[in-house]
Amino acid sequence: MAKCIKCGGVSKFEGGLCYSCFKNAKPDEIKSDVIEKPATDGLSDKDYSYRYGMIKGRIAETLVQELFLSLDYFVFRYGMENTIPGIMELLKGVRSDVAQEIRRMPDFVVQNRGTGEVFFIEVKFRASGEFRLKDLPKDYPYKNAYIILVSKKHIKCLSVTELEAGQEITPTSKNYLGNRKEFELDKKVIIDFCDFAIKFFENV
Repeated sequence: MAKCIKCGGVSKFEGGLCYSCFKNAKPDEIKSDVIEKPATDGLSDKDYSYRYGMIKGRIAETLVQELFLSLDYFVFRYGMENTIPGIMELLKGVRSDVAQEIRRMPDFVVQNRGTGEVFFIEVKFRASGEFRLKDLPKDYPYKNAYIILVSKKHIKCLSVTELEAGQEITPTSKNYLGNRKEFELDKKVIIDFCDFAIKFFENV
């Protein structure tokens, strides 16, 4: 799980702020892929941007969850907010090794019903279609996890080990999720889910 660059608390996005720090941040401290807020008396600009980012992340997670379910996998939500509800508040400012590992828990555990093989999955959304080792938390403990990147056009995947070896996900890289032999996925189904991603994220 990502950590806040200011207080070390939980952040949904790498290199981002937790909700509390986000609300109190100055404009130049906020690094996000934000859209302009409509002129209403509703949410503040900061709150609007934060919620917008959270929703994008949740849509990407749901897309990947439904993809694996449709391919007859067992899918279990594993991330900290799902496994230990309420712990996000308790860990604010706590910097122990255990707290850091809890924050970094991958989003899902998926299991192939046929082979019984189990995988850690971390889902990321990037409008840019880019993900590199520097985008992972330092000393990420789940070396056997897979990073699935949802972008506006593609769903790509690299293992943490491959990222550490220097591989990257870019708009032109060929590391498509459908090419991962360990998952034994149907490429035609993945193409359908890429269509969903295009529909959901075309204006992001």
